[in-house]
Amino acid sequence: MQALQLTVNSVCVQAAGRVSTVSVLEERSAHDVTARNMSLYRNAVWSLKGLREYTRSGYDAAAKHFQPGELEVSVAGRCFLVTGANSGIGKAAALELARRGGTVHLVCRNPERAEAARAEIIQQTQNQNVHVHILDMSSPRQVWDFARGFSQSHSVDVLVNNAGCMVNQRQLTEDGLEKNFATNTLGTYILTAALIPALKKSSDPRVITVSSGGMLVQKLNVDDLQFEKGTFDGTMSYAQNKRQQVVLTEQWAKQHKEIHFSCMHPGWADTPAVQSSMPDFHAKMKTRLRTEAQGADTVVWLSVSSRSRDQPSGLFFQDRKAVPTHLPLASTKYSSAEEEKLLSTLEELADKFKL
Repeated sequence: MQALQLTVNSVCVQAAGRVSTVSVLEERSAHDVTARNMSLYRNAVWSLKGLREYTRSGYDAAAKHFQPGELEVSVAGRCFLVTGANSGIGKAAALELARRGGTVHLVCRNPERAEAARAEIIQQTQNQNVHVHILDMSSPRQVWDFARGFSQSHSVDVLVNNAGCMVNQRQLTEDGLEKNFATNTLGTYILTAALIPALKKSSDPRVITVSSGGMLVQKLNVDDLQFEKGTFDGTMSYAQNKRQQVVLTEQWAKQHKEIHFSCMHPGWADTPAVQSSMPDFHAKMKTRLRTEAQGADTVVWLSVSSRSRDQPSGLFFQDRKAVPTHLPLASTKYSSAEEEKLLSTLEELADKFKL
């Protein structure tokens, strides 16, 4: 009888276990469906917004409200450091900063392309104060080393974090870091953090980070910063990195009141990076994409105009105007605990590579 009772009890426990497992699976399935539906909603809303605002026609519509003369300034004597400056948005921004008399430092990975960009900028602006620095932003040791050397040899008034990476297959750097994250998030974090003491010596220090409107479809995910779980999607990892940049900008603005921090979306611009990383998108949208100069316009505005300096620090800009960092009803808002976890994780990672 005791053996029979044990058998009955065992069967009941096993049955209860199966019911519990089924309940968990059903809960997970419902969660997955909800997440997929929310993702579809975000992407649909974002795509419609993009077609209306991020294209060349969107820029033209916004430009009608620009205040005339805002960029007609001289920035002679001010020092600008622009990463990813040998093509695309970075090069276009560097050109306009040099045109206004600034001392411009081009931070690039490829020496030949960097020197070609420098020569072109000097030829177009007749400004000889354009300098090249070679740096791989995906290498945290290199970034620390560069920032230390630059701070000792140069002043810096404006840092433009423009360098970006979108690889569509998950790749690891020689340091074992996922390449998109290493370049877009950790590299940006280290360079900015390392240059903050130098920036604070300026009378008008500014940091502009080129983010992306694509971050609007992403909720901050601090539990998988290097995309080790699930199927890797290069476009979504890039968008997640851009969301992280927005969070960093908001946090830096709170921590360092003396510096004006901002991030921005350049719109959908026809750049070499878009052509190589998103060939299908480029082919479909080519006639509607912004020029590189249009994409860089807000970078230049945030770098040189007095009105942009009057805006609160830590905001996200599009076409010279602060815009929301979340789509309506998109469930992408994050907690202060998540923000703190991002910062502490990046600080811990960065310190591992500090020379």
